[in-house]
Amino acid sequence: MHYVILGTAGHIDHGKSALVKALTGIDPDRLKEEKERGITIDLGFADLQYPEHSLTVGIVDVPGHERLVRNMLAGAGGIDMVLLVIAADEGIMPQTKEHLYICDLLNIKAGIIAITKTDLVQPEWLQLVKDEVRDFVKGTFLESSEILPVSSKTGYNLNLLKEKIKESALKVKPKPTKGLFRLPIDRVFTLKGFGTVVTGTALSGSISIEDTVELLPSCLNSKARGIQSHGKPVKTAYAGQRVAINLQGIDKTELKRGDTLVEPNRFIPTTLIDVSLELLKDAPLVKNRALFHFHTGTSETIARCILYGREELSSGQSCYCQMRLDDPVVVQSGDRYILRRSSPQITIGGGEILDTSPLKRKKKEGIEDLRVFEHGSLHEKIALKIKKAGGGGMKKTAIEGWIKAEIPSISDSISSLKEQGRLIRFEDILMHKDAFNSYKTSLIKRLTDFHKSNPLKQGMPKEEVRAFLRLDIKIFNISISLIDEIQAEKDSISLKGFSIEVSPEDKKIVLDALDKGQFLPPFKADLASMLSVDEKKVGDILKHLERQGVIVRINDSLYLSQSSYQKMIDLLKKFFREKPEMTVAEFRDLLGTTRKYAVPFLEYLDSNKITLRVGDIRKSLLK
Repeated sequence: MHYVILGTAGHIDHGKSALVKALTGIDPDRLKEEKERGITIDLGFADLQYPEHSLTVGIVDVPGHERLVRNMLAGAGGIDMVLLVIAADEGIMPQTKEHLYICDLLNIKAGIIAITKTDLVQPEWLQLVKDEVRDFVKGTFLESSEILPVSSKTGYNLNLLKEKIKESALKVKPKPTKGLFRLPIDRVFTLKGFGTVVTGTALSGSISIEDTVELLPSCLNSKARGIQSHGKPVKTAYAGQRVAINLQGIDKTELKRGDTLVEPNRFIPTTLIDVSLELLKDAPLVKNRALFHFHTGTSETIARCILYGREELSSGQSCYCQMRLDDPVVVQSGDRYILRRSSPQITIGGGEILDTSPLKRKKKEGIEDLRVFEHGSLHEKIALKIKKAGGGGMKKTAIEGWIKAEIPSISDSISSLKEQGRLIRFEDILMHKDAFNSYKTSLIKRLTDFHKSNPLKQGMPKEEVRAFLRLDIKIFNISISLIDEIQAEKDSISLKGFSIEVSPEDKKIVLDALDKGQFLPPFKADLASMLSVDEKKVGDILKHLERQGVIVRINDSLYLSQSSYQKMIDLLKKFFREKPEMTVAEFRDLLGTTRKYAVPFLEYLDSNKITLRVGDIRKSLLK
């Protein structure tokens, strides 16, 4: 099936709803007040079916009153083509212009112009209106569109209009059905016996009955109990369809228009976005940090507009800027938005959302980045976004939620970038090669400086290195194995080829002192005095000799020579062959030492499972 959304546009009382009803047989004015007053107040919905072409055209009928443009915008975000309606007896009016500007800013590419109420005017007048309309749409996406005079009352040209809608709809590029499911909510209501129902236009992906969904920005989870599309129950709904979803376990009061129904754990609501901004030709001057109404999808919030590289923007001009929003929105790079003033209430411009999680930057920084996000290929955009993530990298799922594209296309781009050597994968995290090289350079410099300052330390503690690089532990553990210039031990990292150099004289003094002392060895402080160095340095020497296997560490202050340690083990074996238990005093006398040494020696033996302490005695665990 091919699904296309057509939106009406035009001034109040120009016959939009009447035309939709005449085309479809469905009255889009669903509210009691709308029927009483004869005007559209909120969004209305209908559809046209073309079974022979497997085509369904969903119709979103929008209000035309200037004070209801915000309602119009809530329906305009998901449309693929527009039906611009202009009454023959009035011609072009203020909301005709504003609606056309909005459709242009939303980057809608296709449309048809219908001149309604032709039964009320003479042929000569109708021709004047057609000429006026043709001049009006010059330079817009409707410049080459059909202009069809119609009458909802007499049925004049309605069949022809249906045919033109079909021809135009078949040319529309389908929405990405293989993208992540996303549905901006435009209605919330309850049905007796069913509970809460939400409706909207599916912008991407698909949803099936019993699928788990997430409601943002409230972060509620639910399931799709039932799905309808264009008034019919379906098991699965796809991008491009008008969809009604019955939600499990959600109260109507928890939701509102502007919330978004999405695939779970993919999207992150944001209050900070980088955008391109284009002002309309008759827009007032925009000053840096000014406040505006920001519309995207079905949501509306207040935005402070931070202009990059300038203090003001004049009508007809464009620039890059950052929108700082009062309320979180759920958007992707590639979405469109509209900007309006609150007093007077007018549309001033809009553009494309470029980055939904921008880094902090100064006014003139990163402009080239935004050009890539606006004009670059999918490869270029993904590569740059991951590069900007730095050493933290990005998960593939985060990329999928960041940019408006189909999942297979994103996967292909990532695979291609990996093959080119531009990306490195750490399990589920992607890092740009430039970011990897940057922190690799920082690490090598840090280790070089560390070795200069600590020539007797084998290496820098791993946790200290990770904290310095600010890396996720998963990335850190994998990445250090990829750097040829370093070597990693259990708890430390050093430059490859680095080794501690203890002078032969210092080494001989320490070993001789420990050998001579045997089971009454000098403590670390005593050795420091003998070498005329501080305890930190002699501690480094002792650790080095321990790693070489020539001494044994009893505790941080006490060491034994390897020969003395082996003699202690031999004496223990001999003792336990003759007696099953040993007291501290017996151990002390066995070694010919003092309690000051005997106790730490026994604690070491206990902790290394050579002896077992039972009350005040020791038993052997020697094999």
